[in-house]
Amino acid sequence: MAKGKILIVDDEQDVRDIFSDRLEKGGYNPIVAENGEEAIALLRSGDNMINVGLIMCDIRMPKVNGIECIAFLKQEAPGIPVVVVTGYPDPDMARDLIARGIKEYLVKPVDNETMMKMVNRIVAEGKDFSLA
Repeated sequence: MAKGKILIVDDEQDVRDIFSDRLEKGGYNPIVAENGEEAIALLRSGDNMINVGLIMCDIRMPKVNGIECIAFLKQEAPGIPVVVVTGYPDPDMARDLIARGIKEYLVKPVDNETMMKMVNRIVAEGKDFSLA
């Protein structure tokens, strides 16, 4: 039985495939978007706004970048936890995003054990409606 939906937002196909595979093996139902624009559309479709338990979002993407996407997500779906996974670490950006309510800021490549422990912990904590 699936543990819930996880939205993966990353412009790199390899990253989406690796994260999806890891999450499926961990019992989750991953859905993927290649940019922030697609992520917003996916989140608005079907029951995703209710059933997505975690969003893993890259920062540097075409169309709608991660910063814009996260701003939308925090406004439209404030209870869904967001984790930033980036290949371009920036300590100032990390502090700013954490101040805005993201749960974690990870730097690629992320090893499987670290990722799954983090996902399991955040999903177990549930949505945070006190931020709404």
